[in-house]
Amino acid sequence: MAFYDTAIDRLGLRDWCETGAADTPMSMAQLLAKTQGGNGESGAALPFPSLDTLHEACAAIPQTRDMTAGVEAGFLAVKDGLKLVLDPLTQPLSWMLEAALYLFTTVPWWVLIPVLIYAAWAATRHRAVTAFVALVFLFFGVIDHLDVALQTLSIIFVCTGLCVLLGVPIGILMSRSDSTQRVMLPVLDMLQTLPSFVYLIPLIFLFSVTEPKLYGIAIILYAIVPVIRLTDLGIRLVDRDVIEATDAFGMPERQKLFGVQLPLALPNIMAGVNQTIMMSLAMVVIASLVSAPGLGVLVLRGIRNLELGVGLVAGFGIVLLAVVLDRCSKAALQRIDPAHKSQ
Repeated sequence: MAFYDTAIDRLGLRDWCETGAADTPMSMAQLLAKTQGGNGESGAALPFPSLDTLHEACAAIPQTRDMTAGVEAGFLAVKDGLKLVLDPLTQPLSWMLEAALYLFTTVPWWVLIPVLIYAAWAATRHRAVTAFVALVFLFFGVIDHLDVALQTLSIIFVCTGLCVLLGVPIGILMSRSDSTQRVMLPVLDMLQTLPSFVYLIPLIFLFSVTEPKLYGIAIILYAIVPVIRLTDLGIRLVDRDVIEATDAFGMPERQKLFGVQLPLALPNIMAGVNQTIMMSLAMVVIASLVSAPGLGVLVLRGIRNLELGVGLVAGFGIVLLAVVLDRCSKAALQRIDPAHKSQ
């Protein structure tokens, strides 16, 4: 570390470095070098000036472990305040998830399944899609996976419904205000690129693992991005000539939004809803790590116990649910907007 020692001396920081000198734990590089019989010095002529490297030359510079400990300490310092605010705001989510799970698991199958099949028919008016839904439920019943499939479906209904309920208004606000869009885009980029496991880390510290809102919040944060983005995009893609015509007729903003812009943006919005459903199903498997019931538990069991058949069958069940919801949403859109041809 002679280079950094010389640089520190030339900058006149040696006294400051020595005041910070103390017995500190070895860095990971030093520990590995010591266990391997080395002296802890890097083989490179000019090692990268990481925090651990600079700490060796100047003890007043914190190590990487100090930075991560500071992040943890900062989160724990505000945890109680966040919990105090978020607990009452998110408690209705727990109630909704518990109610949906109770409904889907206590209503007799011979009542619930016909209701779901009729709902598919009412939404799509498509015989092939409705028959496929019936066959999927029959398959789940035959292999004794009906209960867990219905648990997964109940979670998807609640979380997807809330994603649409929250995401569409946010997308509308973004489409009507460039400043709102500039503020929201970095947030959406972060939510879309953050690894799915990372969503669970702060939530585990904020809420009990037994609370349904823990996995509900994770699913909503992970899945809400497409419906926001595509609502914003769909409204912005409405033909300017149409907007100018509505302005020429003196149409109020509210009427213009609900009578012109949203109907014309509906294919994009429904595409966002479709992607939200798919992402919710993907997150359900991850959420099984924090007590989310359903098919994800069986996938996790297959991984944990190396039960290949259990994991593959449960994974295939999730695929079937995804296909059912995808076909129903596309058929419903085609029924509402015949000009939109399902792919």
